[in-house]
Amino acid sequence: LAYAAPAVAKVAAVDDYDPNPQYSYAYDIQDALTGDSKSQHESRSGDSVQGSYSLTDPDGTRRTVEYTADPVNGFNAVVRKEEGAAAPTAPAQANLAIRSRPQIAVPRPAIAQPQVIAQPQIALQR
Repeated sequence: LAYAAPAVAKVAAVDDYDPNPQYSYAYDIQDALTGDSKSQHESRSGDSVQGSYSLTDPDGTRRTVEYTADPVNGFNAVVRKEEGAAAPTAPAQANLAIRSRPQIAVPRPAIAQPQVIAQPQIALQR
């Protein structure tokens, strides 16, 4: 009886390390229907990230956060609030007519229950 271990395929190591990663993205939302107003942009170069985001608070003030992050100083953020921005308006409520459900009388089915009558058999033996 002989046993051979299954062959193991060697996987070549892929070195995809980027010593200077870079990216940049941004978005801006201004929705007049819902009153949603927000934006963000961010960029990275190597180990340094900088960006900002802003939004309109429920009380109508505009909040903007500017931030930076790097290996030396860590994460730092500055928050600014701008008074006097227009408060978001809620969308108009639809006027829905709610009708009550009709009451439908459904008769309960009559189910005949089987009746079992057991009469004991009595036998006297002498």
